Amino acid sequence: MSKAGRTTIAAAAVCAFGLALAPRVDAQKIKREPIARIDSVAGAANFKAYCTVCHGVGGKGNGPAAGAMKTPPADLTLIAKRHHGQFPAAEVKAMIRGDATLAAHGTREMPMWGPVFRSADSAEMTELRLANLVNYLESLQEK
Repeated sequence: MSKAGRTTIAAAAVCAFGLALAPRVDAQKIKREPIARIDSVAGAANFKAYCTVCHGVGGKGNGPAAGAMKTPPADLTLIAKRHHGQFPAAEVKAMIRGDATLAAHGTREMPMWGPVFRSADSAEMTELRLANLVNYLESLQEK
């Protein structure tokens, strides 16, 4: 499958797993599709496949679906800055996995990727995928 095809399927998967876009775009019908598993467990590849639709290629929160969301996606390059210069890897992992929510956001629009990844991978591969994604996010931090 081409990169564009995987990105399209990943974008649809984001919508299928919890994004509440319908209230903002009433006239638009969201096409829901199952997630497409990517073979790579590399952080950058997983970010591109599963996160860029909302957070954008550089993680700034400016992905193609960002404008349709009730709460704009977070700028992921500022995580450490918002935590006094320390990257909270365990908190980030819990957020991606779906174990944590941000009270300021009210409802959770971000998909819970832990169950999605577990549906496609073994527990060990899911943990590796999550760890690599967290490490990739840490590498994006603004200095």
